[in-house]
Amino acid sequence: MRNVLIVMLGGFIGANLRYWLGEWMSSSSGFPTGTFVINAIGCFLLGWLLTYSEKNRLLSKEWSLLLGTGLIGSFTTFSTFSVETLLLIESAKYIVASLYVFGSIFLGIGLAYIGVRLALYCKKEEDIA
Repeated sequence: MRNVLIVMLGGFIGANLRYWLGEWMSSSSGFPTGTFVINAIGCFLLGWLLTYSEKNRLLSKEWSLLLGTGLIGSFTTFSTFSVETLLLIESAKYIVASLYVFGSIFLGIGLAYIGVRLALYCKKEEDIA
């Protein structure tokens, strides 16, 4: 239960950082600048945190949960995707890495499409009556 609370605290902080940074960086150009920058920052931070802390044995399990899983995980999930892909490539698991990348992209877009279509299909309760 303690670990869950630690992740929740990190998640609260990371989600709020994502929201406020995204709001601050919103752009009228149509390019999702906020999300792009947030994902790039998250990729860097998670890659750095996991590598540095493992190499130097600096973080306890609790700090790793707070910063990695909670804060950065809620700040962006793309960071986890990127680091996992890099680890697969570094392990010479090229086919698995390729399947992971293309599968994640197509599944993510596909599920987003299904969610949008489902939301458009569902009627509000007052529209049904």
